[in-house]
Amino acid sequence: MNPLTGLGPFFAVDTHPAGEPAEPWRPLSEVLDDGPVLRERVAQNRAVLGGDFVEPRVAASIAHLGLAARIISPALGLAVGAGAVPDYSTAWWQPKLGGAFPLSLEENPPVESDVVSAFASRVLRGPLARLDDAMAQFSLARNVRRGNVASALNGAVTVLRSERPEWTDRIARIVAALEELPELTGTGTRENGRFRRRSCCLFYRAAPDRNGPKCGDCVLI
Repeated sequence: MNPLTGLGPFFAVDTHPAGEPAEPWRPLSEVLDDGPVLRERVAQNRAVLGGDFVEPRVAASIAHLGLAARIISPALGLAVGAGAVPDYSTAWWQPKLGGAFPLSLEENPPVESDVVSAFASRVLRGPLARLDDAMAQFSLARNVRRGNVASALNGAVTVLRSERPEWTDRIARIVAALEELPELTGTGTRENGRFRRRSCCLFYRAAPDRNGPKCGDCVLI
């Protein structure tokens, strides 16, 4: 059984053999760097949210959180469910807005003896680090960017705990180890198992009065 089956759109992936993508697929790397593809995606998010009254950094944060969640969710599902960590340097995507964009990973990711180290290298210090550097151009504070990654991780954890209760112990072990890494340490707190980040993704500022709803893990609640 595919460990990602039935976990929802942010976990769903296609697979492909080694090689270059063919239309409509494009290399995921194009949206991870400081370039026109990322800037266009942020601009599209801003337009969807309401246009000029939405602060650029708010649109950037929401775009960043969506990209981070799409990258981290299947990676965590594979790490917990199969002991494997995908290589995002060979990943493909389709740049669609509205929910989880289509994502394809190279088939048969290797099973790892040290899943946490592999996850740190191939996910946190790979595509998410590249994206973090690129998002700085939008005047998005580093603590917000780090918090977005932590929020994306814990969103994935919530789904896995609900849909795969038999994985609970493995989820706890892997996530506890990940949260000790420099990329995630200090980004949030846990009380009675509930995660609360130490920063805000700024989504509430997308409302016309800058006072919209806040996320369930928001520091402002």
